[in-house]
Amino acid sequence: MVELKPGARFQSTVCTTEIIVVKGTGDADLTCGGAPMVAAGTGERSGEPAEGAADGTLLGKRYSDADDTIEVLATKAGDGSLALGGTPMTVAQAKTLPASD
Repeated sequence: MVELKPGARFQSTVCTTEIIVVKGTGDADLTCGGAPMVAAGTGERSGEPAEGAADGTLLGKRYSDADDTIEVLATKAGDGSLALGGTPMTVAQAKTLPASD
C-alpha cells in the first residue's frame, strides 16, 4: 500500500515505469507489472512484469481507475501495466470541448 496525494511520485520495481499522482488521496494498492509500486528513488528494479500485467505504460499518458477517483501521469514509460487494487487502470480519454460556432 502506498499513500496517494497529488504530486507524489512512484516507480515500478519490475520495469522502468515512473508516475506522478494527479488526482486522488489516501492509501491505495497501486501496482505496476503485478508488483507493488514504491516511492520514487527508494526501490531497486529486479525481475520482470508478471504475465497478464505486461501491456506496458506509455510516456505522457494519464491513467485512471474505473470510478475516475484516481488519476496518474506516466513520467517514464515501461513494460508493466498499472493497476489499482488488482483492477487494470486505463488510459484516460481527453474530454471534448464544446463547439465554438
